[in-house]
Amino acid sequence: MTTTAATARYARWDGVGNPFRLVDAPLPARPGPGEVLVRVDLATVCGSDLHTTRGHRSSPVPGVLGHEQVGRVVAVGAPVGRHSAAGEPGVGDPAGGPRHVDGTPVRVGDRIVWSVAASCGRCPRCRRGLPQKCTDLRKYGHEPLDEARPLTGGFASHCLLAPGTPTVVVPDAVPDLVAAPASCATATVAAVLDAAGPLGPGDRVLVVGAGMLGVTAVAMAARAGAEVVVADPHTGRRERALQFGAAAAVGSPAAGAFDVALELSGAPDGVRTCLDSLDVGATAVLAGSVSPGPAVELDPERLVRGLHTVVGVHNYAPRHLAAAVEFLAAEHDRFPFAGLTGGPWALDELDAAFAAAGAPGAAPRQAVRP
Repeated sequence: MTTTAATARYARWDGVGNPFRLVDAPLPARPGPGEVLVRVDLATVCGSDLHTTRGHRSSPVPGVLGHEQVGRVVAVGAPVGRHSAAGEPGVGDPAGGPRHVDGTPVRVGDRIVWSVAASCGRCPRCRRGLPQKCTDLRKYGHEPLDEARPLTGGFASHCLLAPGTPTVVVPDAVPDLVAAPASCATATVAAVLDAAGPLGPGDRVLVVGAGMLGVTAVAMAARAGAEVVVADPHTGRRERALQFGAAAAVGSPAAGAFDVALELSGAPDGVRTCLDSLDVGATAVLAGSVSPGPAVELDPERLVRGLHTVVGVHNYAPRHLAAAVEFLAAEHDRFPFAGLTGGPWALDELDAAFAAAGAPGAAPRQAVRP
């Protein structure tokens, strides 16, 4: 166990229409059993952060937002009982304390990303291999503010990781701007590709939406050898997708032409596009619809006769975070991921960072350096 004594700072969010407010707080002298204290080196403004501040999705108020970040471990708590979901590596060890997804011990100085969520490892969902839907799930950047223990989001100088939080070491060669989105965008796309099934040469993949998730999916599918077509109404986004390995970028794809269709825009029209674009035996993975919207009709006869599979993905499992880091470490020089992030902004410029993130034609992410 290691100790620390200093002051932290976090950005308090007080609801729609209110500016962020910086608050100082004491760092814990000792992390609790199974906890890990991390200094946040860089965080990025995710699309769901924007949705929260605009009132498009519910979130506790007040709170500390931010769930895409990279940082260094500064203190590690005492050992705690193992937290492990069925088929997933443990993140705690009774003998040696917290462990990374690959099973190695968490050590002071490790440069890491951590999952958007911490799970209990014991509930029926965790035992079924669905830790991302734990019945006692705690999500970074989505928790109600506890002023006694406020370090639960990425828009802060430090974050205190709860027991059951998957962590992955990030190689120093991967820039902060590239590494931070692994905690949400990249890991989510890894889960989407996992749900789609193995891809390889000859597979035809449609990606609907060319935002952060979309271009990441393009790069992952292209890396696997698939022929990838992107559908997005915005010319600039279509052009960007070509830089990430898309064979073509279109406004309206051909109906019934694809083996796999990935919906990452969240737009109802995008869901319809995915379903209409499935060839016989094809799979549609829907991951963009994370806020309330109108229902989309589904033709059950077409689904049955087409032998279609429709899968929903939300959050991700620990193995997907590891896959995200492996992908970025291997491919960040091949694909221009660093160019997807604007800034960086200081923590006291968080309002400006959010304004920049929501501007027309903005980079998919804005970076914040606490």
